[in-house]
Order: sequence, then C-alpha cells, then structure tokens
Amino acid sequence: MYQKNLHNKIVELLQQQSLDISKKDSAFFARFIANATAIESLYLQLYAQHPQCDIIWQQLMQLIITTYQQRPQPFLERDTKKLQQEHWFLSNQLAGMSLYVDRFCGNLQNLQNKLDYFTELGVNVLHLMPLFESPLHESDGGYAVSNFRKVDERFGTLKDLQQLQQKMQKQEMYVMLDIVLNHTSHKHEWAEKAKQGDEKYQHFYYMFNDRHIPDQYDASMPEIFPESAPGNFTYVPECNKWVMTVFHQYQWDLNYRNPEVFMVMLDNIFFYANLGVDILRIDAPAFIWKEIGTTCQNLPQAHALLQLIKCCVEVATPGMALLGEAIVAPKKIMQYFGTGLFIAHECDFAYNATQMALQWDALATQDVRVMLAAQEDLVKKPFGTSWITYTRCHDDIGLGYEDNSIRKAGFNPYEHRRYLKNYYSGNIEGSPARGALFSVNPKTQDARISGSLASLCGLEAAQANQNAAAIEESIAKILMMQAQTFFLGGLPMLFYGDEVGYTNDYSYLHDPGKSYDNRWMHRPLIDWDKNKKRNTTGTIENSIFTQTQQLLQLRKQLPILSDYSNIIWLTPHNIHVAGFMRAYGNQRVYALFNYSNKASYLTWYTFKEHGHIPKQLFNHLNQQVYTVGADYEYLILPPYGMFLLEPYEEK
Repeated sequence: MYQKNLHNKIVELLQQQSLDISKKDSAFFARFIANATAIESLYLQLYAQHPQCDIIWQQLMQLIITTYQQRPQPFLERDTKKLQQEHWFLSNQLAGMSLYVDRFCGNLQNLQNKLDYFTELGVNVLHLMPLFESPLHESDGGYAVSNFRKVDERFGTLKDLQQLQQKMQKQEMYVMLDIVLNHTSHKHEWAEKAKQGDEKYQHFYYMFNDRHIPDQYDASMPEIFPESAPGNFTYVPECNKWVMTVFHQYQWDLNYRNPEVFMVMLDNIFFYANLGVDILRIDAPAFIWKEIGTTCQNLPQAHALLQLIKCCVEVATPGMALLGEAIVAPKKIMQYFGTGLFIAHECDFAYNATQMALQWDALATQDVRVMLAAQEDLVKKPFGTSWITYTRCHDDIGLGYEDNSIRKAGFNPYEHRRYLKNYYSGNIEGSPARGALFSVNPKTQDARISGSLASLCGLEAAQANQNAAAIEESIAKILMMQAQTFFLGGLPMLFYGDEVGYTNDYSYLHDPGKSYDNRWMHRPLIDWDKNKKRNTTGTIENSIFTQTQQLLQLRKQLPILSDYSNIIWLTPHNIHVAGFMRAYGNQRVYALFNYSNKASYLTWYTFKEHGHIPKQLFNHLNQQVYTVGADYEYLILPPYGMFLLEPYEEK
C-alpha cells in the first residue's frame, strides 16, 4: 500500500544519510519502500499506546538505515547473490550440523581446522550452539546470555568468530547462530541494574512488588521445568521484587511490551547479521509475549513481533534467514511461517519437531499409523518456507503431537505415550533403547526423552552385550531414521557425534553444573581418536560415517529433493512402512522406510494411485531396477530397509 507521507519520510531520511537511491543503494531503497507500510502497521499494532511510541518509531527507521550502511561489502554482495537465487535456503545442496564448539573441538580457532571434516561428510551449514557469554554453572547450555555481543572466553573471541565466518564463506559454507529473545541471564548488565533499583531496567523485565500479579499469571501458565525449576517467578532479594523466570530461576524474561526492549534486541539481531550470520535461530519464540489468563505461549502479539523482525531484516540484511525454534503442537508450529498478509513473512524455517517425534514413535512401535495420521497439518507449509529436519538435537524428544492423531491410529493416547516413555528409558523388557526421562511432571506424568541417536536405536546395549547382529540392526535403524530426515525436504540438520555413532555420555553426572540435567548425556565430548576410526573399514564409526556420507551425497545429486514443493504421503498399505512422494514438474521420486525388524511387503498399487503410473522404478540406494507389478504383487523391503525410487526408462 502506498503511503505518501511515510514514503516521503523514508526518502528524506535516506537523502540525509547521503544514500544513492537511484543507483548504488536503489535495491535497499526499493526494499524499504516495499516493507515500510507493514513495518509501521506491525509496530503500531504492538506499541501505539506506549508514551514513547513516536520517538522509538523514528529510532527504528534510523536503526534500519544504519544497519544497512554498516553492512560489510562481502555481505552486501552475498545478499545480492542469495536474492537472485530466490529462496536460496530451499536448495538440496544444503546440509547442516549442530554442535557445541567446546565439546566438539575446544574453541573457535580449532574449529577452523575442522572445516575439511564437514566437507568430507557433506555438511556445509554449521549451527554453532550458543557462543556468547553466559555464567558458568548457570548457563543452560549457553541459553542464559549475560552479554549478547561478547563471545564467551571458553570459545575464544569475537575476532575468532569473524575469522571462522570468513573462512567458511570462502569455502561456500554457511553459519547459523542463536539469539535468545525471550530472556537474559540474571547476570546480564540490564538485570544487574534492575537489581540495583534502576527503574528503566526493571521495566526491561516482568518485575512486581508482590505476588498479586504473579499469582494471576501462574493461574494459567504451565511449568516448563517442574522438577528443576518449579513456578514461573523468582524472588529477587536485592530489590525486594518478583521477576518472571519461565525457564530457570537464573533466566529473566524480557518484557516486549516495552518498545525499548524490542529496539535493543533488534539491534542485537542486526549485530549478528553484520557478523555474517546466514541463518539466525530464534530461541523459544513462542514465549516472547505474556498475557494474564493465557498460557503465555503462541500469542498473536508474539507472531506480530516476529513478523516485524522479519520485515526489518528483509530491508536491512536480506541475506539472513530466520529460524523459529517453536517446539509446539503441529497446528501451532505452522503459524510460525506466517498467516494472512504475512504468510511466508515470519520465520523462513521452523523445526519439524513433530515429524522427528513421530519417527521415534514409529521406531518404538514398528507402526507408522500415528505418523501418518499427524501429517494433515504439516503438509500445508507455504511456498518459500522450509523445515529444519532432524533426528536428534541438543534437546529432549517431546511427545507433544495431537492426542487425536494417536486415537486415529487406534490407540489410547495416555497408554501409548506411557509405552514410548518406558520403551526409550529401557523400562520395558526387551527394549534395546538406552535413554532417560527428562522433566517429569509428577502431577500429569508428562515427560520427555533424553538420549543419543545411537543409544536410543540400541547401539549402546548391543555393544555392551557384544551382540554383532544387534549392532548391525541398530546401525540400520540409525541410517533409516537419518535417511527419512534427509529426503523429507527442508534443511537436514545432523547433531554432532551422530555421524560416527556416539552413545550416551554419563560423565555429566559428576559435573555440578550439569548433573541436574540429563540432556547432557546426548551432548558428547568428542574423542578425535574415535572419529578417526571413520577411515578404518570394519569399524562401527566407518559404517555409520560412510553410509551417512553417501546419503548426503545422493541428496545433493537429486534436485527434486529441494524443498520447492510439499511432499505427498502415500497411503499406508502396510502399517510398518512409511512412504512419501516428492513431485516437481514432470519429475517424481518415492521414498519408503520400513520401521519393522522383519521384511515388509508393499503392494505395487502404492505407485499407481497418484497418476503417471511408472513401468519401472530405479532404487538410488541399491542401484537396482524394479518392474512395477500387478496390484496383488509386492515390493519387499528388508528389516529397517529404505528405498528411494524414481521412474526409470531404459535408454
């Protein structure tokens, strides 16, 4: 929408800054004009009633201009290249790994020397888990930030990070970093000033003189960590006030009702963009706006904030994509891609946490019906957005998919989840999984699951029992789970250590800063002698690494595995087999995964129900050609087997 006064004001500001809107800076000018109305509308939606509204609006426009002016030339050039590609992040050429720098190789300088390792594997996107300063023993793995602009000395310096980014960019690699929008450490400068009685900074947080308002919030707010951090407020003796602490007591929730908070955090976002960050992972976006009488999660104002951030980023630093870490119910996750006028203009990425959990559901039950029943909402992702697909990450596995999906599959939701929890914690006789329950709620018995990919797939138990057949079966499970993640569409994100089969690390139990949090069991300390075994034929490390490498190579060879269209799930003619079709133009490919420990039979009709009936199918995973038979005939999948089939014509 054309708004003459607003657009004239932008032109005036740009001319005051000596920007060349007709030539050199014309693309920036065009982006600013295109997004200005949306930025103003979203800003006023949130802050029109605030007494500082007009002043901070002027500051916001200036911040966007200043950020663009300060953007280094190599990043401006990369912005242009990415914009020319249109949705650069949908490409099948991208594959990522998430890692803790200190636990992977010590520090950022050492990481520069490990880039060839990622290239060897086939990874070109690195998600570096929180790097910025956080207090020892009160860091929540780096998510309790005490300084958003100072790299924690445990990892190195800001200069080390910049040198790493420059080296990665030369090698056509991409950097993903976190920003924690919801809260700061209680040792952040703002929190320290709030403790000292500075009202300006007390207004940066949800701080109250007594329990009257906190009790109103608590009446409808769930507890995130009921075992280790019960309640949502913490008493601060230094200033005799109560502060909102939704996660841990040392993490103070920021108050985005205050536009000053929005401004300083947007400035931090731009700071990361101008460090060369390609994908910014926004931690816990579901929690960033609070209202009494609600769960204080997934509120409309939270989405408006994210949309406002996205519009500002599109103007000043358009080469940086946004990832919303919203680990919520499927219908709620979809909203983080944007709705209404802002569809595909909120988060570019979201975690496909639901699909991840559903794969673990199917692995435990050897039944894919719950997985398929839950897909109705997930397949509606808007064009221009994508998933981060993953099998494991630094976090626990939540079983938060809809009860109705479980009922559709013919199961009782409570009993079904109880079975999964017992299976993965090793409390069912015969279960090969070795995990643990995390954040058990004694009131509801709700719990999540900790454990490494290898341990949950049975490798830890198989090695302990020296059972060669069980070891092979666990490796087959690992590879099948990873393959579905790689071929599903989106940006696959491995978790470090999984590429060589690290099992649970129980040393966290002897660390006072970690012993209360069993998620550290699946955050290994890398032993590079173990990783070197990837080059020794016959080792477990070699088997997992080389086959993971081959899967990633295959993904990059098939452009149809780019995320330019949503997948189509195949009718479940066998309850053990999950399958989907990717179609783009006249091309199509079928991916099949057998979640059973026995061979499964799939009718050839599976490949006929969506038209374009193929006569033959080529399996990219074993290089075999299959002739499509009659409906009463079958394709046989081996135990934990997988096929990637493409229509084949002999030349």
